[in-house]
Amino acid sequence: MSASEGGFDFCDLAVPGVQGLQPYQPGKPIGELAREYGLGESRIIKLASNENPLGPSPKAIEAICKAALEVHRYPDGNAYALRNALAEHHEMAHEHIVLGNGSNDVLDMVARAFLGPARQALLAQYAFAIYAIVVRSAGGEGIVAPANPPGHRQPFGHDLKAMLARVTQKTRVVFLANPNNPTGNWLPEEELEIFLEKISDDVIVVVDEAYVEYAKGLAGYREVSGWLDRFPNLVITRTFSKAYGLAGMRVGYALCGAEIAELLNRVRHPFNVNSIAQAAAAAALSDPGHVARAVDLNNGERERLSGDLRGLGLRVLPAAGNFLCVEVGSQAAAVNEALLQGGVIVRPLVSYALPRFLRVSLGTAAENDRFMTSLREIRARELLEVSA
Repeated sequence: MSASEGGFDFCDLAVPGVQGLQPYQPGKPIGELAREYGLGESRIIKLASNENPLGPSPKAIEAICKAALEVHRYPDGNAYALRNALAEHHEMAHEHIVLGNGSNDVLDMVARAFLGPARQALLAQYAFAIYAIVVRSAGGEGIVAPANPPGHRQPFGHDLKAMLARVTQKTRVVFLANPNNPTGNWLPEEELEIFLEKISDDVIVVVDEAYVEYAKGLAGYREVSGWLDRFPNLVITRTFSKAYGLAGMRVGYALCGAEIAELLNRVRHPFNVNSIAQAAAAAALSDPGHVARAVDLNNGERERLSGDLRGLGLRVLPAAGNFLCVEVGSQAAAVNEALLQGGVIVRPLVSYALPRFLRVSLGTAAENDRFMTSLREIRARELLEVSA
């Protein structure tokens, strides 16, 4: 007799942290929308997953094609060439770099290395969903601090004072997203520095900088890789999925002290970054001009689209990444459905307890214009609730 025939739920066999989890829901793929709505894929634009609309560097594509000829070999388990390229890029030793199958993999390593029963991780309300998932799957307890109120200069962003007040003797890890996904907010440099100075050295502070390339130059924003010598408990996570245009390759990494890096490598899965991904990422680092073009396009469109959305009377949260968090009102689900019917994929935020908001990735100028055209049509149907 099988276990299912025995009348019990397999969920009861899972460890407690996993029993209450829900799988992470990514943005809807183009192919899925085409199948569900009978649309041709050429009619669909995807503005849901914060991808780089320019794609990867031609140098990365060339490296992918070359590396594909050697896929019968295992990848370099230590990823020497990529780690060397990252070491030169960040002007630090190899020992400070830990590679991951996307930055999510690195976040999971932190959880598995430092969390478990009777250990807590501190999260911010409206922070990236993966933080809670890795905490619970590692057996830790997630403590959620309330976000900034709606009237704050960074509404729905991290409230560092509230987070600091919730640190206990059980706290082992703090997750901070800077900029934050899905809201787009960023942490002021002075507030982040004070937070790091006040928190105990035996608490690992993860600063997730997945969108760092888009945030440089914004008032008050600072990347914190230069603070590693001052704060030995600091772990910075980065990714090649955004500005470098390699989301499908799944390459991320951590910058941290050598002692923490050694611990993370103890739980890192063997060959966690495949050979094609390693080659693509190393080549992408050698083409800063491509990244600069992607950032220039994004930041120009971020300002333009923000203005267009506000021109419709919609509330747009402060944005530092390659997406906008837009309040469309109580009929957000209907707005999202109408966009899907028109072949425009955005990201509803019900799962983040932001049911009035949609997250819109920044595409090319033509894609953003297409989104605005669809939204104006939806406004004519009185589905939008303007706030201004």
